[in-house]
Amino acid sequence: MEVFIKSFNDYSTLELYNVMQLRSEVFVVEQDCVYQDLDGKDKEAMHILGYKDQELAAYTRIFKPGDYFEKASIGRVVVSPKMRGLAYGQKIMTASIDYCKDQGYPSIQISAQCYLHKFYTDLGFVSQGEKYLEDGIPHQEMVYTF
Repeated sequence: MEVFIKSFNDYSTLELYNVMQLRSEVFVVEQDCVYQDLDGKDKEAMHILGYKDQELAAYTRIFKPGDYFEKASIGRVVVSPKMRGLAYGQKIMTASIDYCKDQGYPSIQISAQCYLHKFYTDLGFVSQGEKYLEDGIPHQEMVYTF
């Protein structure tokens, strides 16, 4: 998988379409969750895109400290359903963590879906606080510290 880092203004129309299609496929359709994915925050984020053979395989978006949470944040973590089981989730998250480290951010805060707890702890994230519902799905705040 080849990883690209882009600001919102660097997207081509096709890249933006592919990201929105993948996010909708997983977060709205697969997870059966009606929510406003187009939340107006993509313009401030950095976008980490993972491609395999010119097809979007994985994606995250990153906010600098203070833009979403007090700490830097990684969100909208998604892997294409047809490309799961190939460690692309770990690869896109590692690239995202490395980006945050390269920016000098001291830590990262995420709102993790609880069923992915082991995935995130294996990457070095630590749970904080109580579990909560976000868009009807159990979540847990987790933090990664450099």
